[in-house]
Amino acid sequence: MGAQEQTPSPENTTLFQAFEWNVPSDNSHWKRLMAALPHLKAIGISNIWLPPGCKAASPQGNGYDIYDLYDLGEFEQKGARATKWGTKEELQELCGKAKDEGVGVYWDAVLNHKAGADHTETCRIVEVDENDRTKEVSEPYEIDGWLGFDFPGRGERYSGMKYHWEHFTGTDWDDKTKKKAIYKILGDNKGWSRSVDDEQGNADYMMFADLDYSHPEVQEDVTNWGPWITKELGLAGFRLDAVQHFSERFTNDWISNLRSQCGDNMFVVGEFWVGDTHTMAEWLAKLDHKFSLYDSPLVYNFSNISQTEKADMRTVFDNALVKEKPMNAVTVVMNHDTQPGQTVATPISGWFKPLAYALILLRTSGYPCVFYGDLYGMKGEHPEPPSCGNQLADLILARKLYNYGEQEDYFNEASCVGWVRRGTWDRRFGLAVVMSNAEPGEVRMRVGKMHAGEKWTDVLGWEQGEVEIDEEGYGLFRCPGVSVSIWVNKDAEGRDQFPVNFDSNIYRE
Repeated sequence: MGAQEQTPSPENTTLFQAFEWNVPSDNSHWKRLMAALPHLKAIGISNIWLPPGCKAASPQGNGYDIYDLYDLGEFEQKGARATKWGTKEELQELCGKAKDEGVGVYWDAVLNHKAGADHTETCRIVEVDENDRTKEVSEPYEIDGWLGFDFPGRGERYSGMKYHWEHFTGTDWDDKTKKKAIYKILGDNKGWSRSVDDEQGNADYMMFADLDYSHPEVQEDVTNWGPWITKELGLAGFRLDAVQHFSERFTNDWISNLRSQCGDNMFVVGEFWVGDTHTMAEWLAKLDHKFSLYDSPLVYNFSNISQTEKADMRTVFDNALVKEKPMNAVTVVMNHDTQPGQTVATPISGWFKPLAYALILLRTSGYPCVFYGDLYGMKGEHPEPPSCGNQLADLILARKLYNYGEQEDYFNEASCVGWVRRGTWDRRFGLAVVMSNAEPGEVRMRVGKMHAGEKWTDVLGWEQGEVEIDEEGYGLFRCPGVSVSIWVNKDAEGRDQFPVNFDSNIYRE
């Protein structure tokens, strides 16, 4: 056997979004995750995406209402020392524990705007149309905007930068008249960024006080923050919030500086939430760096198929980023923005969640991200229990143990599809997946002659019985109606771990 064939197959990587929107505001989330880390690692989680744990405008803020990049729950500001998630000391302890467990940590970076200013400042503005920010709808006049950021609790620690009206391109509140509108700030070299998406005419303004990345002081402060927080916490990567809303030019420069100081292997994924892969591909082409995006078109496909009776399952990857640009796609089923009750809530029927997770976890393409709300359940006004019949951990573990080798698709029937992974020389077991969105189904699939004579069973236990692989390497694999089955050699290494004894009650005292 040649040297190339003997190269060990690396273990599959799986990302975990380690929060949902309605995690309780009890300052205990870093401690919860610390306790959960060994269990997450055991089922196959490689990296965790933490929420934006910088100081928010209010003690209950999730961090997208960001006040201070350099306060990680260390300073008495905005009514509390800790963030909603916990203190900086607990955060550092969590990151240290993750390193010990061999789990990478990604930080949710909110770089588009600031919120919760310390005082108002007078500036000249012009109002723009809410639906087309390139159209001015007033004469210039003065407002009192919440645009002064002094960070009195932190002072000069870590950064001496204070933010004033000239560091922003726009805001949405005039404290003088108590009027809400979209105000474009006027001044020398001011204006909306030209290197943003053209959503609403120009996508630069999204919310709160919008940062001006043409200002050199803003560029320097935010650029310096990336390596600073990476070294403070030992980060392995970042999720960049709302990337189509701030300068692509600055994003390029920010990543260049980050990787030059912290290593070329720093992972970066952006949130560019649109339904069109072509738009996403055009945006990716403008970046000079290896960069990923969440596969939002695939999420919309999941939603449509799950709510359409006997939809054509063969179309599930149509227009998906993972099909067009598999190396750039982070595949998801749900996240904190699409969960029930959120502004871009994207309903996916409960019966389809196991199918959707099989489609992102048990194939060759894409970097799958599992949602906290699906593994542990969701709180708030739209509570939901853990998805997949509380067996999502089984799907994640199946990825870790068996999702290797050549893939062959059997997408022949509209309502019942399947595929196989045949295994590798060192991870030889492989698997076969069958799913139906209608009646019980079956698909004859070839797992390979190397598996002849083996008896395979469903690791989920939802389909009973055995499938014996014939001498040509074929088996007739079944699944229940509106369900999925994951077939693996019943004597494969690791089968004794199914069903996974995974405790989804993360809120137990």
